[in-house]
Amino acid sequence: MDDDEVLMRGRVYGADHGEDCGPRPGRAYRELCGGPLDGLLLDVTGWSAEQLADGAALLTEIGRYGAGGRAHYEPRVADPLRWDWAGDTR
Repeated sequence: MDDDEVLMRGRVYGADHGEDCGPRPGRAYRELCGGPLDGLLLDVTGWSAEQLADGAALLTEIGRYGAGGRAHYEPRVADPLRWDWAGDTR
């Protein structure tokens, strides 16, 4: 199974739970690795190169700070399709 096939199997961050919570064709995704959002896909369709290089601070209720907290993810240098957890903040 290649990397694209693996990405297309996951659940998308922010999608409602249900049958249509997976990735959609024609969209760009990054796999979140580690931390509270491990294994989810982040839809980065339309993000600029600068935004992709910066990573993301994503709202989550299951991180260290509970509701209203954010999990920070940064692109992996050797594999930019995967973003590694860098910690949680309020």
